[in-house]
Amino acid sequence: MVIREAVVVVTNFLQYKKILRSLVAIICAFSVLPSFAAVLPDERVDVLEHQYEGGGIQVSGPSILVRKSIGKSVSVTANYYVDMVSSASIDVLASASRYSEERKQKSVGMDYMHDRTTYSLSYTTSDENDYKAKTYNLGVAQSFFGDLTTLSFGFSFGQDVVGRNIKGVPDPDFHLDKEQRHYSLDLSQIVTRNLIAEVSLESGSEACIGMKEGESCLNNPYRGYSYLHNGARALAPEKYPLTHNSDAGSLRAIYHLPYSASVRADVRRYTDSWGVTATNAELRYIHDFKKDFLLEAKYRVYSQSKADFYSDLFPYKDAQNFMARDKELSPFSSKTFGLGLTYKFPWTMPGFDKSTANLYWDHMTMNYDDFRDYANFAKVKTPDGGYKAGEEPLYSLDADVIRFYLSFWF
Repeated sequence: MVIREAVVVVTNFLQYKKILRSLVAIICAFSVLPSFAAVLPDERVDVLEHQYEGGGIQVSGPSILVRKSIGKSVSVTANYYVDMVSSASIDVLASASRYSEERKQKSVGMDYMHDRTTYSLSYTTSDENDYKAKTYNLGVAQSFFGDLTTLSFGFSFGQDVVGRNIKGVPDPDFHLDKEQRHYSLDLSQIVTRNLIAEVSLESGSEACIGMKEGESCLNNPYRGYSYLHNGARALAPEKYPLTHNSDAGSLRAIYHLPYSASVRADVRRYTDSWGVTATNAELRYIHDFKKDFLLEAKYRVYSQSKADFYSDLFPYKDAQNFMARDKELSPFSSKTFGLGLTYKFPWTMPGFDKSTANLYWDHMTMNYDDFRDYANFAKVKTPDGGYKAGEEPLYSLDADVIRFYLSFWF
């Protein structure tokens, strides 16, 4: 497989999809506390604009979410979300040219409350010119012991179609089918009047459907692995397993301070069938100034090991059954610092009970322990004639995520 010029690289969303999806999650779950008793969400409208910039990638776009109650037992929601991407990332520089892409995501959902139980259903579609996805979600939450304890179960099923572009035009002969399943179990407990704790367990799987020999739907169809050939780097198509299983567990707690503020702590551990283990921890401080402002500050650290079949530079072509050079499967660590400010408008807009303006900024630093920046340094001359293959400087990046949204309650 030859990596074509001006391609649309799916792998950038593999790196940043958690970031991008979290932007939608922010406007879907505005409370700083977990959900407990069976209470329908507030009726509201949220309009968001987000921007990501880092590692040669720029992502921006709008989102709008509407939530409306029907009677006292049903709440419906709809969301429209757009990513507009311009990229000259390290993956692109290694084998292609800058590209532009647009992804549109639509979702609808419904919550039904009966006594102390809440049932949730939702359906999401995501559409790019070389990647299409459909996801179905089901959730059940039950509160116990005077609403002090809440047990929640979630299940999602996804059907994706992986495509490929050639010089910006979809390849009609290339489409790979993928299925995803994800399970979650959460137990939330009000421990004291000031302390809330939650334990979460997650399990997920991805599988390629109807693949031919040598195919896989779990890797980027444009990216190749790097191997040593005549003292220089050469590229060949990546080779991935047909399945991927993962498990994670997390613990979080929120403590209300004696004044109008709270502290939230999160710890999460992740493992998968590809040999990757990861740990992240986050500390968040929220201060309510009562009248008009809510201030939030957070700090997050993350680290992971490499996948069993990852290498920055393989010794020769077809060195093993599976081979990858995706930097998100390499060992790396990151740090994130974030600030957020919410302003409650002192006046009431016609047709709404209250409204707020919300601005959030995150700065991320990522350092890769075994991914070298040969795309930028392969031609850099040094006193001894240049960098040898496998001795180029290690890659790192800084990125900023900005989200601004307006919320209206009615």
